[in-house]
Amino acid sequence: MNQVKTKSPPRWTHAFQRLWTLHWVMAACFFAIYLLGILMARLPHEVVFRGSLYNVHKSMGVLILGLLLVRIFTLLQVFSKKYLKRKPMLTRQWMAIAALHAFLYCFMLVVPISGIWLSNTGGHDIPFFFIKLPNWFEENRAIAHFAESLHFWLAYTLLVLVVLHVLEQRQFFKQMWRRVVRK
Repeated sequence: MNQVKTKSPPRWTHAFQRLWTLHWVMAACFFAIYLLGILMARLPHEVVFRGSLYNVHKSMGVLILGLLLVRIFTLLQVFSKKYLKRKPMLTRQWMAIAALHAFLYCFMLVVPISGIWLSNTGGHDIPFFFIKLPNWFEENRAIAHFAESLHFWLAYTLLVLVVLHVLEQRQFFKQMWRRVVRK
């Protein structure tokens, strides 16, 4: 009997599995924080639980910052193992994807920091769920309006980058859909 050798899927390293898990956990966090941000910004000031929504939004922003730092460290581990063995082919497509991901990581960092800046300059604390964190920035209500606009525009720029990322990954989503339909 002839045995047909099939190509096995690429071996996932422990670091790559962590990176993949962090990707989807952060995607869920970003989805929740965007929905929460849209909801709380539209609520009238008289709504009793509006402040609690802001505290959850801020706590999730701090959580995202922490997850991002772990993700960057893990990404560096994956890159060091992958690119020490072979250099990437610097094609136009590879460079475009690398640039998109660099912008994504940059905005994933600056959006939560701009939110912390907005809160601190507006005279508000940053909670991490039930722990009050020390202020990173001095209260300065004169620039709080600018900080609010900056946080808004940075957040929506990140959202556009995420949409571009999803479009860039449409082949992956097609493959996942085929797997689901087959079962």
